[in-house]
Amino acid sequence: MTSKNSIIVVDDDIVFCDALARSLIKRNYEVVVAYNLSELQAISNLSDIKFGIVDLRLGEDSGLKVIKYLLDAHPDMNILMLTAYASIATTVEAIKLGAKNYLTKPASIEEILEKLTVQAASLETPIEDSHLSVKRLEWEHLQKVLLEHNGNVSAAARALNMHRRTLQRKLQKKPVKR
Repeated sequence: MTSKNSIIVVDDDIVFCDALARSLIKRNYEVVVAYNLSELQAISNLSDIKFGIVDLRLGEDSGLKVIKYLLDAHPDMNILMLTAYASIATTVEAIKLGAKNYLTKPASIEEILEKLTVQAASLETPIEDSHLSVKRLEWEHLQKVLLEHNGNVSAAARALNMHRRTLQRKLQKKPVKR
């Protein structure tokens, strides 16, 4: 699979992953699918794949580990982090690790392809003028502390002076938009 239109999709949501793969195939992309890190590690030709679409949460695995693994296999791969659990902390970390872009679910196939195939940041990107809501600020702070503790919920809960189950409940909720 040495094609300029080859994509690997790594997402633990089987229905979403398969639907995205079908949409990409309809647009003439060659698609490889993995539902977790161990399935990804079983794929031998990663160096031939040009693009990667990676979910942040992969069950017990982290999409951040997947980004590192993919870029170790193919340093020039364009990777898009696609997630329903977006936060500033994970966005920054994904970009630091080498993801070219970041997009929150739900997203259309057109948005995904636009973000995936962009080569450089645009100076024309609009800067939003609104402030984050209190709920969104809380979500961002929880994500930042969780990232600082390498995803360890118990350690993050101790740092936040919060019961572990309370933190787990808050993390299970989808973040508010703004």
